[in-house]
Amino acid sequence: MLRGSGRQSSDIQARKARVDMDMCSGPVLPKLLRFTLPLMLSSILQLLYNTVGVIVVSRFEGSTALAAVGSTGALNNLLIALMLGLSVGASVVTAQCYGARDERGVSESVHTAMLLSLVGGILVGAGGFIACRPLLHLMGSPDDVIDQTTLYLRIIFIGLPVQMIFNFGSAILRAVGDTKRPLYYLSFAGLINVVLNLIFVIVFRMGVAGVAWATIISQTISAALVVLCLMRSDGCFKLYLRQLRITRDKMIQIIKIGLPAGAQSIVFSISNILIQSSVNSFGSIAMAGNAASANIEGYAYSAQNSFYQGAMTFVGQNVGAKRYDRIARITRTCALTVTVVGLSLGLITYSFGPQLLGIYDTDPNVISYGMIRLTVFGFTYFICGLMEVYCGSLRGMGCGIMPMTVSLLGSCVLRVIWIYTIFQLERTLLVLYLSYPITWIITALAHYCCYRVILKRLLKKLPSAEQKE
Repeated sequence: MLRGSGRQSSDIQARKARVDMDMCSGPVLPKLLRFTLPLMLSSILQLLYNTVGVIVVSRFEGSTALAAVGSTGALNNLLIALMLGLSVGASVVTAQCYGARDERGVSESVHTAMLLSLVGGILVGAGGFIACRPLLHLMGSPDDVIDQTTLYLRIIFIGLPVQMIFNFGSAILRAVGDTKRPLYYLSFAGLINVVLNLIFVIVFRMGVAGVAWATIISQTISAALVVLCLMRSDGCFKLYLRQLRITRDKMIQIIKIGLPAGAQSIVFSISNILIQSSVNSFGSIAMAGNAASANIEGYAYSAQNSFYQGAMTFVGQNVGAKRYDRIARITRTCALTVTVVGLSLGLITYSFGPQLLGIYDTDPNVISYGMIRLTVFGFTYFICGLMEVYCGSLRGMGCGIMPMTVSLLGSCVLRVIWIYTIFQLERTLLVLYLSYPITWIITALAHYCCYRVILKRLLKKLPSAEQKE
């Protein structure tokens, strides 16, 4: 292995200090906040820009258009879940190599991941373009919504390759501790997204197609900026287009961690599709209320997900550096912060629920349906954050199959069982939504137990004097 050494390596490290982060020494909380806050803001900005599109199309095209755009999340996530899982694998492998100061390994991970994002994005995008309408029929999408939903999804899948390039590029930057530059790129591209939404929907009356095209154009800009960032970076994570190739061992490592993560997301999406199908049975007004509520909850999820990313990256770097004694401290810090953030945001969304839902649609029936979901999620969403933090720590330790299996059994299988048993006995939206917090609690407890077992194994590798938690 090629390892950084000498004066040249020191110069590189000095130039990188502005954006990179040493996660293997010093206090955890200040560095965790430095890492997660830009990541949190990036996710929230993405949602804000998407929200503008949803609000614009709802106000100028009506509740049917809102239902069409808002009901695509579960199906879209199903079709791109595998690629997003592989981006998780790329982030963990890069972080472990970076923590081990394996510069050659970092470079191979970067070039393997970026080529994978392009090829995979093209293949999945083509498949999604062809399959989206038949899948929408299987989901029971109403006749007054399906045409607009199909149009929206097909345009989104045309732009899937650039979306994957941005996701993989951002995952690489996160792996080395840089969450600020993706925030800057999203801010710039998002402003363009907002302007294009207003122009396409209000001026040119393009409806849901205008929202989709605005999304693709802004994603193309953010992807181009991430690629340029990697190409101009100093050090081992610099991207050279001529060196884009699949390195076998790095590909295997990415698949080992990323494929289970992707498979987990696929099954999660299937269970969410079943729930979306159940929501669809209540009609387009209920769909619109569910879509508006889900969009609001997305902000809480994005904030909590940044601590999942933080746990995964911090643990990954420390595993690479063989600093196993820091893992427990990192995980505890992430768990405490995600609980505070999750509870705070959940209570805010519940308290101001009617006003927030009214931004999307002023129809009292839409607001009433949306509040059913916000009532359940507002008080329990922090449990989902805890579940993800322990899952992130497991993935950072290199575990792929274990967190996937726990999540599939604890969340997905139990959620499906709930839909076909409890929900069938009392077919109300409240009963349907209760499946989420119940399965989160079970899965979070199972993840915690697995985390303790794997951590204990790693600590045994250290001298007894270093086995601190």
